[in-house]
Amino acid sequence: MRYEPELIRNFCIIAHIDHGKSTLADRFIEKARLVSEREYKDQILDSMDIERERGITIKSQAVSLPFTSSDGKTYHLNLVDTPGHVDFSYEVSRAISACEGALLIIDASQGVEAQTLANMYMAIEHDLEILPVINKIDLPSADIEFVKKQIDHDLGLDMDIAIPISAKTGQGVDELLEALVQFVPPPKPLIDNPLQALIFDSHYDPYRGVVVHIRVMAGRIKLGQEVLFMATGGRYVIEETGVFRIGNEKREELRAGEVGYIIAGIKDIGKVRVGDTVTSARNGCTTPLPGFKEVKPVVFSSIYPVNSDDYEDLLSAIEKLKLNDASLIYEKDSSVALGFGFRCGFLGLLHLEVVQERLEREFDLSIVFTSPSVRYRVTLSNGEKLSIDNPLEFPDPSQIQHAEEPYIKATLITPAEYVGPIINLCLEKRGVQESMTYLDEKRVELVYSMPLAEVLFDFYDKLKSLSRGYASFDYEITDFRPTDLVRLDILINGNPVDALSQLVFRENAAYRARKVCKKLRDEIPRHQFKIPIQGAIGATIIARETISALRKDVTAKCYGGDISRKRKLLEKQKEGKKRMKMVGNVELPQNAFLSVLKADDDS
Repeated sequence: MRYEPELIRNFCIIAHIDHGKSTLADRFIEKARLVSEREYKDQILDSMDIERERGITIKSQAVSLPFTSSDGKTYHLNLVDTPGHVDFSYEVSRAISACEGALLIIDASQGVEAQTLANMYMAIEHDLEILPVINKIDLPSADIEFVKKQIDHDLGLDMDIAIPISAKTGQGVDELLEALVQFVPPPKPLIDNPLQALIFDSHYDPYRGVVVHIRVMAGRIKLGQEVLFMATGGRYVIEETGVFRIGNEKREELRAGEVGYIIAGIKDIGKVRVGDTVTSARNGCTTPLPGFKEVKPVVFSSIYPVNSDDYEDLLSAIEKLKLNDASLIYEKDSSVALGFGFRCGFLGLLHLEVVQERLEREFDLSIVFTSPSVRYRVTLSNGEKLSIDNPLEFPDPSQIQHAEEPYIKATLITPAEYVGPIINLCLEKRGVQESMTYLDEKRVELVYSMPLAEVLFDFYDKLKSLSRGYASFDYEITDFRPTDLVRLDILINGNPVDALSQLVFRENAAYRARKVCKKLRDEIPRHQFKIPIQGAIGATIIARETISALRKDVTAKCYGGDISRKRKLLEKQKEGKKRMKMVGNVELPQNAFLSVLKADDDS
């Protein structure tokens, strides 16, 4: 195939969640005739079951599309489909760094939302050309002129170049492809420079090892070439290279400006890092590419295998998952109640749930997650500073001078009629209003400063239900502020269960303890003895639920007779229950731990 860099276009699709990115990618693939009608399915780039079920994109996917323009030239469009949810903004940043242009999709019925702005600023930071696209024009509630005004007023983009389309029906998609090849610049033809390729993703193939997704910035990479991974120092010989169609399509080489994959028999998963630079082992480049900004996890939870024999399998599964989820971090951990496991960091609660489901489905593991927590800063009386995300590491309260928790700047965009309930929700979550701006006659932008711990559990769900799905939410971590932090312990039959401990704001402790105790009462099966479930701060019990004993009717055999005979049998049973309670072990099912995760639900 002739190498013509002026006919290559590398672009990504960015938007707020549920504005139609994956549907538009489906239309592009249809137009390129990459799949037959028989093999076609909706959300074709969403390869995971969980993506299809939830209707969200979690993994950024790449695909190379041939497109013959009206000028008769055949262009090679390298598309990277990106997630829209705030938890997966890291995936978006990686996709953006491999492109020269971006399609910014805006829903014609909902307009510009919080994540639309956040993703646009990310694209501007990477100096991408941005082409606005107004999607869902087939809906009865679509207001194209109103959205054009928003593009001009809110985004500061040229509303005259915005392309109105319907990704569902295919209306306007041909015009969009024509505009794309005109508007997005081709890559720089740096084929004679030393090899510089950016790793923007990777996945594990059980037969071939690690499949590395790359964007070649300069030079060329071909079969049999020895390459160097600059960050890890790994040297490998290229066994296969190619481009992404719906499957992989082999090529002899990849050249500057192209997006594709390399296979080099890499079995050590730790040798491949997203953001690393691949260069030639001989006469390679001297400086690595800028890569990606380091994203820090904000939510922490421990993962344990239900069966302790599955520990090695869990370690292998997490390593493979880390390959195409670079934002996941983990370290070894142990618990008295649950044995050996891993302490993991996530970008948000949805990210945590997705990792849990992927471990269970893709690797067939039974696992338990502990209650999620954020990272707090604690200053001790002797001046020592600690960073704590695990309740078990929380020091004795008498040694603490003060504690600080992370705060976020939350940006909410909502229709004006829902402002009241949303302000109440933010106040409930200890939010402080920083600004309230009417973007136009229908929409209001609210900016709140609030603790990250408050938005962890159910904030997003409540926001969506209060606004009937119309409000949008984006946040960034700003600073740490003083807080009154306590460790909430859960005692079952008088024994603290370390895996159920939580770090909470003191005023919320009693409410959280009641919720957890209530959930556990419903999940733990009844035993032969009475089981108290208690929430405690130190030695102070602040909540209690009791699971009543399974009781055999010992008086059933007494037909009449003296009452003292029945009483004697009941007293004997009572003594037996007391002895059993002292030596009996309470079996905690996996659901009991999972229920604590959702202890803030109103169900």
